[in-house]
Amino acid sequence: MTGQGDRHAWFHGGDAKCRELPRIPSRRFGLVLLGPPGVGKGTQAEKLAPELGTCHLSTGDVFRQGQIVPDGQRSPALDTALGAMRRGELVSDDIVIDMVRERAGCLRCRGGFLLDGFPRTVAQAEALDSLLEEQGTHLDAAVYYTVPRQTLIERLSGRRTCPSCNAVFHIASRPPRLPGICDDCSGRLVQRADDCPESISVRLAAYDQNTTPLIDYYRKTNRLLVVEADGPTDTICMRTLALLAEYKVDYHDNGDRNARPATF
Repeated sequence: MTGQGDRHAWFHGGDAKCRELPRIPSRRFGLVLLGPPGVGKGTQAEKLAPELGTCHLSTGDVFRQGQIVPDGQRSPALDTALGAMRRGELVSDDIVIDMVRERAGCLRCRGGFLLDGFPRTVAQAEALDSLLEEQGTHLDAAVYYTVPRQTLIERLSGRRTCPSCNAVFHIASRPPRLPGICDDCSGRLVQRADDCPESISVRLAAYDQNTTPLIDYYRKTNRLLVVEADGPTDTICMRTLALLAEYKVDYHDNGDRNARPATF
């Protein structure tokens, strides 16, 4: 297992630097993780990052971290994004792209990168490709996790959240030590309104509608890896690593991408 970056630069942007990696992996990966709510992208990112030696770069983590940073200490794009969220507005593609651009150095990490939560639209995916080209690097693959719809509903409806510290538990797969009580701050756990089965069905339908063009974008550019995400998390991780070990993208001068098997 290889160490991963500490993500200091990812959280703060600008001139912030991460600690040097304790060991540089022999194969550098640039990846994005895709999949519907409840599929387990965050869990897989946490498992894959140390295995691959990549930095796990989550836009959701940046938003959460930004909310506890005092005013005047956030990067400009993050400040704009949080302002939009406080007003109940959607954070536009342009703002999210600017936020990632402020952290472009993370995309050049010697250990590679693993993006979770970005891109969410074709416009963001195209902007990411352009940004990576500017930084002299590239995206190897988009890993798309799939699972039966009923399994997703069961996973999400069993989720419990702590309103005080935002810790997340699951009544079946990750129960708290004491029923209904947060392990981290002893707050009382609740089921969010959007984790009820009826709301989940609406969210998943919206995800399918919004994300299908993004999946097609990566499929057409020969960078889509589909991974079945039904089963134990360790099994899904090993399944992902096995697919990556057989996959390589050749980058030609004309910008074409051709996927072919390879052994790393």
